[in-house]
Amino acid sequence: MLLLLALSLFFINVGVDHFINPDFYLNIMPDYLPFHAEAVYLSGFFEILGGIVVLIPKLRALARWGLISLLIAVFPANIYMAMNPNLFPEFSLELLYFRLPLQFVFIFWVLKATEMVRD
Repeated sequence: MLLLLALSLFFINVGVDHFINPDFYLNIMPDYLPFHAEAVYLSGFFEILGGIVVLIPKLRALARWGLISLLIAVFPANIYMAMNPNLFPEFSLELLYFRLPLQFVFIFWVLKATEMVRD
């Protein structure tokens, strides 16, 4: 249950950060994607929603797949950052590359945290 609570707080915190610090998220949006501001706020909203809904047993499976889908959907931003390190001088190249497999760790975390607690 502790793993699930940590997951919930993580997604709520990151989601809220999309509204508090939108410029960071706007800057990491790949140029080829449209509606940058809308995408940032929408992803923040769904991170908050997923962080809350994951705590509701009857909706946990829905939250599980929603959060995994969200993690996959935002992955292009991580790729964009790694492929354009000159646009993000505040981050080391190692950190930009480290973020790529970290996304799969987050997916695994969602799977494990939501499967450990019986629906």
